[in-house]
Amino acid sequence: MAKSGFKVMDSDMHVFEPADLWQRYIDPKFADRAPFGLNRSFRDLGIKVEGKVLPIPRNPENPALAKYRHDFFSEKYGDAGKRNFDSVSQIQAMNKEGLDVAVLFPTRGLCVLGIDGLDPELAAAIARAYNDWLHDFTQAAPDRMYGVAMVAPHDVSSAVHELRRTVKEYRFRGIFIRPNHVNGRKWSDPYYDPLWAECEKLNLPVGFHEAGRVYLPQPAMFQFCSTFSMFNTFGFPFANMLACGDMIFGGVMERFPKLKVAFLEGNCSWAPWLLWRMGEYAETTGKAEYPYLSLTPLEYFQRQCYGAVECDEITAKHIPEYGLEDNMVFSTDYPHLDVKYPHAVDTFLELPFSESTKRKYLWDNCARMYNFDQ
Repeated sequence: MAKSGFKVMDSDMHVFEPADLWQRYIDPKFADRAPFGLNRSFRDLGIKVEGKVLPIPRNPENPALAKYRHDFFSEKYGDAGKRNFDSVSQIQAMNKEGLDVAVLFPTRGLCVLGIDGLDPELAAAIARAYNDWLHDFTQAAPDRMYGVAMVAPHDVSSAVHELRRTVKEYRFRGIFIRPNHVNGRKWSDPYYDPLWAECEKLNLPVGFHEAGRVYLPQPAMFQFCSTFSMFNTFGFPFANMLACGDMIFGGVMERFPKLKVAFLEGNCSWAPWLLWRMGEYAETTGKAEYPYLSLTPLEYFQRQCYGAVECDEITAKHIPEYGLEDNMVFSTDYPHLDVKYPHAVDTFLELPFSESTKRKYLWDNCARMYNFDQ
């Protein structure tokens, strides 16, 4: 397709799953416990799991915000909504935006496993059902739409099994998990090492992807960030930053030097500052606390990590100055609220990046991260 001479890969395009996905796809053993999507309004993101509504509703809801969302989505995504955001509408959106390839992430599915103490067998079944549905969804254009696997952190053995299955059977391009810690375990806990080892072995990225408020610890505490604007402003980058710090200081990058890790939907302009600040402490108290680290935080990130640049993230123009030009990937975030669709690529091309940088962000880095360059 090539937009203005650039091939474009969306590293984080979203599907909008049908409300009855889990009723149709989950293992019959769990049919009576299957999550179900809510239809309280047009393009309702809510889902009910084990009696809990996710994302956790604001109480009370702001009627002005609810009206704004309804009007926004009806105007911007009305045509896709008429098709229930099916695979045909996804391809139509890609064509409008000028995307050659899209790697697909969920919408409701970003919250469906967001419960501490969730039955591990149910969590694994929820993930498997989503992955089966996503594979069917991508068959409308399997040379343009690619999936990443939902895995359930509640049981690492099932997560490893699901990763293997989706790679072997569906040729999925990686896994995604929320950056919020599950069941009190840090991501650097050796419990997760089998999952990181398998991702490293298969050369597939781990995508940390934050979303709305769930029943997991989130750094943007809801009692202080109770509005949509406050929670999204701070919650998304803060959660990614915390996961980044855990993966580096906790030694995951040291133990698995070829593991690829992406921090998605939280901007990327925080990366230089965070890595600088982590480096300050790595030089002082970190020598006593993390004696196993052989590289600086910046060096670990340069070697193994990726951040996501938004189409209008003007502050990202400084990324190349800090040696991170090869570590950023482009995303549209379709079909969510804070997007520029169908002008995300056009908006990005107006940013003050060099032609070489644009090419890296739009294609080269994404292709390397998701193994399209092999």
